[in-house]
Amino acid sequence: STRRDRLKKLVKVQEQLKALHETRHATFLATAGAAEMEARELSERFDADHSLAGLFPELYHRRIASALVRQEASLENAKQEAGLIATATARTNMVERAYKDVRRRDERERTDRERLDLIAQKRGQE
Repeated sequence: STRRDRLKKLVKVQEQLKALHETRHATFLATAGAAEMEARELSERFDADHSLAGLFPELYHRRIASALVRQEASLENAKQEAGLIATATARTNMVERAYKDVRRRDERERTDRERLDLIAQKRGQE
């Protein structure tokens, strides 16, 4: 395969990799949001009147702490994925530029060959 074809395939792979990191980033943010909501709901139930939290305060505190730890871990993972997205974007842009350059060069060479063929045909007719 030509360099152009390889670069075209590489652009596609880089775009898929970028999409994967974007999906993972969104998933981590959603997980962090769900953990935050769980901690907030547990806290509200703990503070509510007629709550069973008075019977099991340690259980509520443990579940709230666990939710907050999950939230923090998910936010950290999302931050790492954001860095990977930036890297994937830079690589994708670099490969796309190389692909466009090769494509333009190939087009220029094809046009030059066509012109030379036309010139050769005209000389042959004279």
